[in-house]
Amino acid sequence: MSVDVAELCAELIRFDTSNFGEGKSHGEHKIAEFIAQKLEQAGYQPMILGPNLERSSVLLRVPGTERHLPGLLVHAHLDVVPAEAEQWSRDPFSGLIEDGYIHGRGACDMKDMVAMTMVTLLNWAESGLRPRRDIVVAFVADEEDKGDYGAGWLVDEHPELFAGVQAAIGESGGTANLLTAQDGSSVRLYPVAAAERGTLHIRVRAEGNSGHGSRPVEVNAVKNLIAALQRVGVYRWPLKLTPVVRGYLEQTTAALGFAANLESEEGVAAAIEAMGEAGEVARVTVRCSSTPTVLRAGYKVNVIPGVAEADIDIRCLPGTEESTLETIDGLLGPGLSRSFIAHEPPTNSAIDSPWFESMKASLLRHDPAAVVVPYCMGGGTDAKAFSKLGISCYGFSPLTADPEGRSYQGVHGVDERIPVHSVRGGQQILQDFLSEV
Repeated sequence: MSVDVAELCAELIRFDTSNFGEGKSHGEHKIAEFIAQKLEQAGYQPMILGPNLERSSVLLRVPGTERHLPGLLVHAHLDVVPAEAEQWSRDPFSGLIEDGYIHGRGACDMKDMVAMTMVTLLNWAESGLRPRRDIVVAFVADEEDKGDYGAGWLVDEHPELFAGVQAAIGESGGTANLLTAQDGSSVRLYPVAAAERGTLHIRVRAEGNSGHGSRPVEVNAVKNLIAALQRVGVYRWPLKLTPVVRGYLEQTTAALGFAANLESEEGVAAAIEAMGEAGEVARVTVRCSSTPTVLRAGYKVNVIPGVAEADIDIRCLPGTEESTLETIDGLLGPGLSRSFIAHEPPTNSAIDSPWFESMKASLLRHDPAAVVVPYCMGGGTDAKAFSKLGISCYGFSPLTADPEGRSYQGVHGVDERIPVHSVRGGQQILQDFLSEV
């Protein structure tokens, strides 16, 4: 008997897998056991792996009928960001299905993709069908932090599990976005992630002379640090259109009937404005960014500290990592040192590849009016870990448009929810893609 993907998604939400960062988590072991049991009952042989019992991931390989073909990885994370229940209108972990939505933390980030992938596997088992190529499935821990207990650990400790895998699909992509064209007609845009900005989180340290607050010192660590952060914070990074971002802008504006001129800053700004909500992701991916986020200095108001530190969130576009760090060093100036808190280079995968074309084809089979475009993510996913193995990574966790206009909401926020119709339609697209690719 087929499993309803909406009901399964709701059941997965009821596992509180909150990840508080810095190794603090409710853990993924219980949900990993639940998933492994379901798959074992269907005849699969999943493995539960992790650096410790509580931080568990589930992996399995489905042999294809043409095993000489390169393999494909499907990855989805089991952890979620914490939810402040007092701010929600419903229990964040109730997994209610109501008013056409699946409600709860993780509904769209990303227990929907976990459920869609599981149902695909269960449907294959029930029907006796197999994919053409080997499909490796990874339900992983710790994506909402650094991946040290999840994808990063798997890549470092068990790279053999991904042998033969050439491409991967994961978070953020293939979701229907309803836009209005210049002539007033409706456009269904399906962006597929083919790149991610790199994550360069650094800690900056300024050293100076400590002393009494009433007596200025020659080298004041706090003053020097603040001056450096001001330079970093107000710096306007130059416009840079990578091939993926340019493709996103050109193809989206063309679908909307807007004649974009991408050869000037004014033209790019006008194109982004014409794209409406779809322009928001472009707005943060046409430049690198650097944002001071944390300050540490001093312990008493009348004592000048000898050391001051700050953390800066830097995001760099593909092909700009070295120049971005050179710019940062110039902005910080002499007398300050920096070290990495997190260093994850950007990812960039071909948009003229058979993989991208297969994703596009699966979307068009289910929605002939779909406009499928590549895009670059402003943040990051577990793709950064898997790309270290030479795997081409794409964001493809499809969701169809809801006929009554509902849309997913509340990612990392309050009252997270996802339309039932979108998840059911997305599962059909995902199964179609994995069966045919």
